[in-house]
Amino acid sequence: MSFDENVSAHYTHGNLLKAVRTGIEQLGKTQNSVTIEELAPVDEFHIGGRQASEDFLDQLNFSAEDHVIDVGCGLAGTSRFVAKRYNSHVTGIDLTAEYIEAGEALCDWVGLSNLITLHQGSALSMSFDDSVFDGGYMMHVGMNIKDKIGLYKEIYRVLRPGTTFGVYDVMQIEKGELLYPVPWATTSNESEVASPEQYKQALQEAGFTVTNERNRHKFAVSFFERLRRNSSAASGPPPLVLHIIMGDNAATKVQNMIENVSAGYLAPVELIGVKH
Repeated sequence: MSFDENVSAHYTHGNLLKAVRTGIEQLGKTQNSVTIEELAPVDEFHIGGRQASEDFLDQLNFSAEDHVIDVGCGLAGTSRFVAKRYNSHVTGIDLTAEYIEAGEALCDWVGLSNLITLHQGSALSMSFDDSVFDGGYMMHVGMNIKDKIGLYKEIYRVLRPGTTFGVYDVMQIEKGELLYPVPWATTSNESEVASPEQYKQALQEAGFTVTNERNRHKFAVSFFERLRRNSSAASGPPPLVLHIIMGDNAATKVQNMIENVSAGYLAPVELIGVKH
């Protein structure tokens, strides 16, 4: 099995859309009445949830005139957030076919199919023409991609000159032995975590000028503490939660990620680059 096949298999659920629909029904909603806000617990598959999306994406200044690319879109939760918040048209691409299939259904449920187009495929070899997007982003994607220079060269190719691309990834900020499994990898063989310096070098070699960097370690630690308090206070898990996506060992994956971040080895980091 190739590396891409291993990564796709790691994320494949088998009955993902059915699991989300069951959660919606437990909320007392249907696919015709559920809102983006109610989908947020499964839509925001990254550290910090919806708050992290707002903090990160508001820096990219998307507008209704923009056509942006969501690299590694997953269930297209961030695509839906961008379409709703900024009224931008979004094209998403993801390696996992089940995510694309479920994402298209969820876009239809919340009435955003007219603004969002999803494609199954590799971000290292996209079928889009040169210079077609007015900006873009990736959130918690690079941890599964070894060839980051190739990735950013391909992203650079499809962006128009003068546009901005944002990265919000889990990066290695200190050396240390990481605990596995984590949300993006079952073992270290599937993980391609890199340092902010390696990310910046890859962006610059691809042609981007890095204009902003923000380490969100303190934000992540506070976010995990809120999760712990909320979990302790609740009588049981909510109907819609990220565990739906991550499968039976979700609790172990999340706990290991928290331990890795709390130990100071990992942190979510924002990087913003401009194509000149």
